[in-house]
Amino acid sequence: MVVGWASAWHDALGKGISHLDALLTLVVALALQVGVNFSNDYSDGIRGTDELRVGPVRLVGQRLAPAWQVKAMAFLCFGLAAVVGLLVVARTGEWRLIAIGALAIVSAWFYTGGKNPYGYLGLGEVFVFVWFGLVAVQGTVFVLLHHVTTLGWLFGVGAGALSCALLVANNLRDVPTDTLTGKRTLAVRLGATNTRWLYIGLIWLALLMPIAAIAIGNTRWLALGLVAALVAHTPGWAVIRGATGRDLLPVLARTGQTLLVWAAAISLGLGLGAQF
Repeated sequence: MVVGWASAWHDALGKGISHLDALLTLVVALALQVGVNFSNDYSDGIRGTDELRVGPVRLVGQRLAPAWQVKAMAFLCFGLAAVVGLLVVARTGEWRLIAIGALAIVSAWFYTGGKNPYGYLGLGEVFVFVWFGLVAVQGTVFVLLHHVTTLGWLFGVGAGALSCALLVANNLRDVPTDTLTGKRTLAVRLGATNTRWLYIGLIWLALLMPIAAIAIGNTRWLALGLVAALVAHTPGWAVIRGATGRDLLPVLARTGQTLLVWAAAISLGLGLGAQF
């Protein structure tokens, strides 16, 4: 989302956008992010999927909180996203955003919720790529500029790829337990070896986006995005060398750091490009 903010600011030559609208959009994004995490905790927990899971603490699966409380927190976050989203719509006049916001909430819930959650069918990466990549970046650009941009698409792809890499690493860790519980994630369907190469491919895809942006005539400051390769090196080698189980927990952390560094470097490059 911050990359979308920087992209809009860059295309507006450092002026002419509402930073308040950008902040409100950030609140919507964070509320949806937290909401989907609570939703996944609740839905996986009541199904028993998390009982054998190796990874971070899960509230319902480890009986640390009543399921109804976790579900309520999920819907509280979705409600906050809806209210702030409507404020963004009222401020921008872009009523089409209501449909996108409603679809985002529905997608967040049915990722692991409902009778046939698509996250259990190997489609989780599609959800993450679209909502945490394309919509997060290009949607922010649209809110601020009222149109989509080439940079918005390129960096939406990059952000989506790195977000997917996080999910792929997470699901690679859970292949043994997901197989036992019938959760047919993409990692389960592809198998461990192919999933490892998918992870590497997603990292490279994100790193190629600033190069592509420069190649079509944008600021060379975007080369700063390649700094993320220094962070991605460690988890990449761990995945290729066959890390499993708890050994993949540091991979998750470093992949998250890669995403943060990539986004910060891209945003800095866009900011510098708008000024020089």
